[in-house]
Amino acid sequence: MMTRAAGVFLFALICFAAPLQAQQSPAEAARLAAQQLEAATVALEAAESAADRVKALTGTVRAYEAGLGAMRDGLRRVARRESQLLAQLKAREDEVAELLGILQTIETSAPPVLMLHPSGPLGAARSAMMVAEVTPGLYARAEALQRDLEEVQTLRMLQQNAAGILENGLSGVQEARTALSTAIADRTDLPRRFTENTVRTAILISSTETLTGFASGLAEIAGGADYIAPTSADISALRGDLVMPVEGLLLRGFEKRDAAGIVRPGVLIAARPRALVTSPTAATIRYRGPLLDLGNVVILEPQPNTLFILSGLAEVYGEAGQVIPEGAPVGLMGGSSPQAGAILSLSGEGGGTDRTETLYIEVRMDNSPVDPETWFRIGKGG
Repeated sequence: MMTRAAGVFLFALICFAAPLQAQQSPAEAARLAAQQLEAATVALEAAESAADRVKALTGTVRAYEAGLGAMRDGLRRVARRESQLLAQLKAREDEVAELLGILQTIETSAPPVLMLHPSGPLGAARSAMMVAEVTPGLYARAEALQRDLEEVQTLRMLQQNAAGILENGLSGVQEARTALSTAIADRTDLPRRFTENTVRTAILISSTETLTGFASGLAEIAGGADYIAPTSADISALRGDLVMPVEGLLLRGFEKRDAAGIVRPGVLIAARPRALVTSPTAATIRYRGPLLDLGNVVILEPQPNTLFILSGLAEVYGEAGQVIPEGAPVGLMGGSSPQAGAILSLSGEGGGTDRTETLYIEVRMDNSPVDPETWFRIGKGG
């Protein structure tokens, strides 16, 4: 079992390594990402014996996702740096050839030949002084060239070794997701505010055509408002500072038109395939499952008269009526995780090209939509 000290170390490594990448060289960033993936593998082994397996496995999946993301970014930087160095060396081919020729002549010429000069001893002395002044500069240029060549070799070795590291990471995250799904299905320790009335849920879904109508009838899912245990939860102090349910990039803002000209009162987040979606705060699951044209939906109630609606998930976790803690997994994004070869082939592409899935987030207060950016740290490092 992992000791507390080891756990703290892994947590620090996983949480703080990725933000440091911008300060690292491309090679160091790639190595750091590999260490993150190794740490995630250790965390997966430790999660099997953890008292709260759901929490431990959630952290492990997040760790793998962070490590794989860091590896993608690191390999992009490696590919860009290698291309930059090769372009520089290509542009300096003539200069490099001349430099190598001069150095070879200096190193292989016999001392007596170097001392000869047509104008006699004085000319020879002057020539020797000039060679003495020029030679250190030539060797400095040669050393700089050698460093560039060694860096190219190092970057190529990193790319070659990355395939195995990525294979292990992708296999590990899949194993962690499977274990997490099992642990959530086996969980029996969560409190409940109500038990879902499946018949009334089906009737409500078939009789509503809008999200507003469905949200207004949510009490019917529990068999009436009197069947829902009251709550005094209040997260007003966290407004504007909640972490996003999934790691991603803002694709479309609040009430912005999409390509089809449709305006929705929420935001669209671009996420990676199979990314884990978690609850940003402690909340009651008011509904989970397919709804209208939104695909799989999870509706969370973090406080009375406030709903967080997350749609576009491929899998949803939990049951309606459960009160889940902050950071609890509520589902997975769709798509297929890329193979190691695909990640390597895209290593030279710009960031964001692998975020092919979209999560729609809508926030309702008193059943009226409000801008999610007033609740979440969207584009603020969240």
